[in-house]
This record gives sequence, C-alpha cells and structure tokens, in this order.
Amino acid sequence: MAGSVGSEDGDIGFQIAPMVDVVFVLMLFFMASAGSQVVENELNISLPSGATAAKDSTAKTPIIIDISPEGQVVANNQSFGTPADKSLNTLRDWLKATQSFGGEDPVIIRPNSETRHERIVDVLNACAAAGIKNLTFS
Repeated sequence: MAGSVGSEDGDIGFQIAPMVDVVFVLMLFFMASAGSQVVENELNISLPSGATAAKDSTAKTPIIIDISPEGQVVANNQSFGTPADKSLNTLRDWLKATQSFGGEDPVIIRPNSETRHERIVDVLNACAAAGIKNLTFS
C-alpha cells in the first residue's frame, strides 16, 4: 500500500513554470546574439579603366638607386660619390636636375641586404634635399 500511495503523489502533471523559464532563456540568448550582428557596408572603390591608360602617354619612369654592401651608390647605372662621401652632393644635384623638368618620377631605393643602415640614411637625406616626394624601398 505504501507503494501505491507514492505513485499517486508522483504524478503531478505538466508543469508550465520550467517551460516559461526555458523560453525566457532562449529569448535572452537570441536577443544578445542579434545585437552583436555585424552590419556589412559597401566599399566604394574606383578601379582604373583601360581607356585612361591609353590616353596617358607620360608614364613615369622610376629612378632606381642601388646601394652596394660597401656603400657605393648607383642610380640608373651611373655611380655617384664614394662610399666615404656622406653628403652625396652629386646624387642630390642629379636628382634635383631630374625633378626640375616637372616630373615626379618615383624613386626606388634598393639597398643590398648587407648595406649599413647609416648609408641608407645618407641616401634618404640626399633625396630629401633634392625634394623627392615619391620614394619607396624595394
């Protein structure tokens, strides 16, 4: 008899309170995940067309400055100064002359991997003194 009384007490029916708790937890989860959604924006990019390249006959010719491991500076296959020359006046004057024609040709500095950084700074100073604005390393 004790077993039959316990089975009658064990059948309590459907409980709605735990189900409401689960629904609230799910709502909270979805609201939190919707708030962190990333909004995608359109990027405005202007790509060059082939028509403008055909019109532009004044293509810029790069000036390539090579620096040897010993410090010798060579620009467009022409040697400038000596490795001991820190001011590089001849390079500066040559760069000024190339830029005086109204061109803004890009200058590419290509130091050797073993070139001293001090020599690279000397070349950068000469470029700055010549008024070079379009400068890059390779």
